[in-house]
Parts: sequence; C-alpha cells; structure tokens
Amino acid sequence: MKKLEDIGFLVARVLMPILFISAGWGKITGYEGTAQYMQSAGVPAFMLPLVILLEFGGGLAILFGFLTRFTALSTAVFTILTAFLFHSHFEVAGNEINFMKNLSIAGGYLLLGITGSGAFSIDRLLGKKW
Repeated sequence: MKKLEDIGFLVARVLMPILFISAGWGKITGYEGTAQYMQSAGVPAFMLPLVILLEFGGGLAILFGFLTRFTALSTAVFTILTAFLFHSHFEVAGNEINFMKNLSIAGGYLLLGITGSGAFSIDRLLGKKW
C-alpha cells in the first residue's frame, strides 16, 4: 500500500503544478501586459517577479518535490488571494467558477503541504521535511 501511496504523491505532484508552470511562463513572456493587468486590479506591478517566482519556480519545485511543504502552503495562500483579488466579481462571466476552482486548487495544495512530497522527491533524497 505504501508504494501505491508514493506513486499517488508523484502523480499529484506532476499534475498539480502544470497550471502554475504554464501561467508563470506566460507571465515571463507577456511581462508588460501582465503588469498592467495586475495594476488594473489594484496589485502593484513590483509584485510580478514574486508571482513569477511562485508560479513558475514554485511549480517546478512542486514537480520535483523540492521544498514541497513550504511551496505548497505558499501556493495555497497565493491561490486564495488570487481568487479574492481577481475572481470575486461574480457579475463578470466566468469569475464564479474560477473563484471556486481557485479554492479547490488551494485545498489540494494545502493537503500536499500537510502530507509532504512522498518518496519520489528531492526532499526525500535530502532527508528534509522543510
């Protein structure tokens, strides 16, 4: 049963960050447009490098199981903040479902932050729980 659990953690760690790695890369390649969008929502543009670090860098960290607990908990908080900052205007089409998706994603990352990365991870190789 432990082997199946470890494979499950690996599959989850491969699937969960796909959205964040892709979004982070999009912010890198569309930096100016993203900065303007953030400012239109009241988020200062100087925060964009931190967002990219969390989405792209954090997504890669989750993928490889490095600093998993810290990164997963940070991503859960970030995703909840994003839900309220960018998707809480339910009169705009699509925002309600995106708000709920963000909360669901945050729940998954919260669980990963509590449980850790599993056996097939850099964290396990280093013997760290972070």
